[in-house]
Amino acid sequence: MKIDIHNHILPREWPNLKERYGYDGFLQMHHTKCGQSELMKDGEHFRTVQANCFCPEERIKDMDATGVTVQALSTVPVMFSYWAKPEDTLDLCKILNDDLSSTIARHPKRFVGLGTLPMQAPAFAVQEMRRCVKELGFPGVQIGSHVNDWNLDAQELREFWRAAEELECSVFVHPWDMELGGRMKKYWAPWLVGMPGETAHAIQCVLFGGVLEQFPKLKICFAHGGGAFPYTIGRMQHGFKCRPDLCATDTSIPPLEQVGKIFTDSLVHDERALKYLVEILGEDNVVLGSDYPFPLGEQHPGKLIEETKDFSQKKKDKLLFENAIKFLGLQKKNYYD
Repeated sequence: MKIDIHNHILPREWPNLKERYGYDGFLQMHHTKCGQSELMKDGEHFRTVQANCFCPEERIKDMDATGVTVQALSTVPVMFSYWAKPEDTLDLCKILNDDLSSTIARHPKRFVGLGTLPMQAPAFAVQEMRRCVKELGFPGVQIGSHVNDWNLDAQELREFWRAAEELECSVFVHPWDMELGGRMKKYWAPWLVGMPGETAHAIQCVLFGGVLEQFPKLKICFAHGGGAFPYTIGRMQHGFKCRPDLCATDTSIPPLEQVGKIFTDSLVHDERALKYLVEILGEDNVVLGSDYPFPLGEQHPGKLIEETKDFSQKKKDKLLFENAIKFLGLQKKNYYD
């Protein structure tokens, strides 16, 4: 069994958002030929996607070919739209979440949902999260690594974290809104270097900001193996101890004592990195994540786990599906025949 917690899907189509809201900045899908579509932003090409980005049946073919039992579906982060008017982002979130719900209803043994929220308006975010959990039956949501000028420790976001804990709603954090220009223009740097740094900063803010101290039952998972975090935890621990005036202002709990409270996905592309990640976080806190269907993802989800030397079958099973069941609060019998 495999449960892939990190993958992305779009609706086959959605309304013209510029016409709907009256301003630019949103993505639109243009189907150009069989099996391929163009994502456009303000009239400019943004990305070419294949049918498996919006067609559940195509995804299931790929899942069957690679042995993936369940995908936890989430939107593409560029759709977060935290920059837009809050009421418009709430409306867009409902469109995306309702489409997720429809897909899951057609294939209830293959998909679960991670909803998207208007995080720039925490009251709206809580409202939509509650709908996702209570009405749509989603086990969790996906949010960005920051919300405009707010890091994840912002006081403005505390009501969101409080509600997530109360609802037992799992939170998957994905990096987004990296620096794209200047020195980062070349070599795909925003995705190869910017994203790992962005994720590490998000984890730092959660740990140093006392979020897990205030909300100890919160279930939170970070994408891409936690980015650069596992490999800078020693530096963070040392900084926390040697400069408490700068680092221990919002919690007295050192980061190493909190590491066992977070999850990351397994998407690190290297056997040595995966072993180190499991050593740092613990074998109960790493879950399979592939970033399907994009090029930077693991093309055969779970293959790195399956082929990692020195991992017992028991450890592999934890990473491939057991930890995801725990994180998402799923019942195995509902998805595995």
